[in-house]
Amino acid sequence: MQTRGAAIAGLGAYVPDKVLSNEDLTRIVDTSDQWIVEHTGIRERRILADDQNTSDLAYEAASRALQDAGLSAGELGLIIVATITPDMPFPSVSSIVQDRLGVSGVGTFDLVAGCTGWVQGLATAAQFVQTGTYDHVLVIAAEALTRVTNWTDRGTCVLFGDGACAAVVSPCEPGEGFLSCAMDTQGDAGRLLMIPAGGSRRRLTPELLADHQDCLYMEGHEVFRLAVRGCPEIASQALANAGVPYDAVDVCVMHQANLRIMDAAARRLDIPSERMVVSLDKYGNTSASSVGIALEDYRQEHGLNPGDIVLMIAFGAGFSLSAAVFKWV
Repeated sequence: MQTRGAAIAGLGAYVPDKVLSNEDLTRIVDTSDQWIVEHTGIRERRILADDQNTSDLAYEAASRALQDAGLSAGELGLIIVATITPDMPFPSVSSIVQDRLGVSGVGTFDLVAGCTGWVQGLATAAQFVQTGTYDHVLVIAAEALTRVTNWTDRGTCVLFGDGACAAVVSPCEPGEGFLSCAMDTQGDAGRLLMIPAGGSRRRLTPELLADHQDCLYMEGHEVFRLAVRGCPEIASQALANAGVPYDAVDVCVMHQANLRIMDAAARRLDIPSERMVVSLDKYGNTSASSVGIALEDYRQEHGLNPGDIVLMIAFGAGFSLSAAVFKWV
């Protein structure tokens, strides 16, 4: 039974220093800055250094979120990391981050949900906090998508970047903070967005590696169609669950995958463009971390006020859809 609310008490994000511009990509594949901007809205993206891993990105974002919350890592009860690009199949990224933070006696687990990972991680953390199981839960979304990008595929290699975000979810008054969520998975469409080989179904061979079967594969037109239809539907469910009307949304943060998808969903939700957060022009599609990076980007530039209604919407591999509604505290 819910006895208290669950709020984002601290927020942080981290992106690598290296910038890969559209102009840089024209020297890798047959494309142009104009084509990329017109079809996606992306102008540049960040690429992790050769000596960086997903856990490095996660640790940096986590440290910033903890500092923002005014908490030490030792006060955490649980660490959740959403990622599809772990350092290695196991141990989990969350256990590596726990060690980097220098704490023990803190539970950890990874959440494999693709681009919906941040929203699902926040919703999961909120349940632990609302029920009193834990007081402070660290949620991290971190991705090194350029490590699984096929740089010969001009349809996908222009899309992705690397980065991480983190939030500390802590108790608040009932009716504040996390208000609701909605989730849906359309498993029959899972084939549209995947890494074909490298798991127990298809072990990697030299032939599969040469064919880039260890890299991300996407049927872009079909994903676009499902996202344009599905994002407004899942957002509507989350708003209805929270009892919040469309016109009460102050800030809407969608998964930063494609500007045309975001514009189409905003029109269907009747949310004014000035309330839609856009950061993919600077960072590209960073999968699970994109919503959190965009939210922190917005907060740093414009600020978030107590009482603001924040709607987060994500879609991705599975094919999964998630949305969450927060009343900022």
